[in-house]
Amino acid sequence: MTRRAVDGIDGFGVDDREVVREGATYTADTLASFPDNEDLFLILGADAAARIQTWDRDGQVQSRATILVVPRPGTDPMTVADVIPDAVFIDMAVLEISSTEIRNLTRDSQPCRFLVPEPVHRFITDNDLYPDRRLIPRVEDSEDLEEQS
Repeated sequence: MTRRAVDGIDGFGVDDREVVREGATYTADTLASFPDNEDLFLILGADAAARIQTWDRDGQVQSRATILVVPRPGTDPMTVADVIPDAVFIDMAVLEISSTEIRNLTRDSQPCRFLVPEPVHRFITDNDLYPDRRLIPRVEDSEDLEEQS
């Protein structure tokens, strides 16, 4: 979906080495797998950036990549600046949406078409990625069905 989201946008690329690697993945390991002469940029929501000190080898992450920070509701940019002094803040509107909310909307058969790029929306709907939760029996319902049979 990330490839679909950035397709055709100059300066953006997608690398899947972190998701195809077996076992636990850490951003520090992913960044270390790039050649030293490559300039790397890591885009984080302000909420994630404010918690970067909880990451495995956060110092390595911060020294290997320029951290680009996207504003997130409820996260003060000064909090992020205190944690990542060299962070570069992206000047953009604060989007009051999250991937969790997109999944929940889709599961509830609510529209999310204009909240994600059109190719991503098509992929979600064409592949029925987040089935309507109203069609999935709850645990209590399945126990009731077993008792009735």
